[in-house]
Amino acid sequence: MTEHFLKVPGAELAYDVRGPLPAADGRPPLLMIGQPMDASGFAALASRFPERTVVTYDPRGLGRSTRDDGRVDHVPDVQAGDVHAVVAALGAGPVDLFASSGGAVTALALVTAYPDDVATLVAHEPPLFTVLPDAPAADRAQTGVQDAYDARGRGAGMAAFIAMTSWQGEFTDAYFEQPAPDPAAFGMPAEDDGSRDDPLLSGRSLAVSGYRPDPGALLAARTRVVIAVGEESRDVVTGRTAAATAALLGQQAAVFPSHHGGFLDGEFGYAGRPDAFAARLREVLDGG
Repeated sequence: MTEHFLKVPGAELAYDVRGPLPAADGRPPLLMIGQPMDASGFAALASRFPERTVVTYDPRGLGRSTRDDGRVDHVPDVQAGDVHAVVAALGAGPVDLFASSGGAVTALALVTAYPDDVATLVAHEPPLFTVLPDAPAADRAQTGVQDAYDARGRGAGMAAFIAMTSWQGEFTDAYFEQPAPDPAAFGMPAEDDGSRDDPLLSGRSLAVSGYRPDPGALLAARTRVVIAVGEESRDVVTGRTAAATAALLGQQAAVFPSHHGGFLDGEFGYAGRPDAFAARLREVLDGG
């Protein structure tokens, strides 16, 4: 694996390349992106594609990537420009792209703005609250997470986030009438360390969940776009956003093993099924 740094307007991006460029088998590089997850979250999945040249990166302001644009928010269109710059720096033509969570939103913005950059996109559970039938209630639930974080710190915010993302079905009155979840129930400290800069809890990523995809542009692009959903998460909010996004594109979401983080090993807590996930991703990338 080789580490690279790329200067772009307002940031310096870190990215890693596993394998040769151009790829030994003549296939396009396989780029893996997330948000707020950085490259470290794709180690398990990348290791299961030894036959491919795999590229991972840290979004601006996260991991090793720095920013000097004076901003702290995470905006899909800005990150799409960053990924476009990485693709251009690779010099290997259109890439195959696996994108997770907020990275899947960035990927949809990338295909919209730069339709020649990607051959096949697998967008796994993009958290697009804008496409939900209960979008106002979903926004209210998200605001509740931010309020908990602002009032009581990371433990309370993360407990509220887990409660929101594990809720089954639409956000009804029953959701909002629940008592505030106890951080200790999730093994998290209740103490407040005073920080309020978490990219997931602080509202800095509101532009991600608030992004509105352009179905016409996505359908017109040369890219084969596949929206994916975890078999265990179809009824929670990111599963529902995946299904609704797929419907916008006239398709059904491709079902993958496990949950929202199904490609993760145990290093990050709630382990998925990375072997089965990689096998399914390989099948989809090959046209299955």
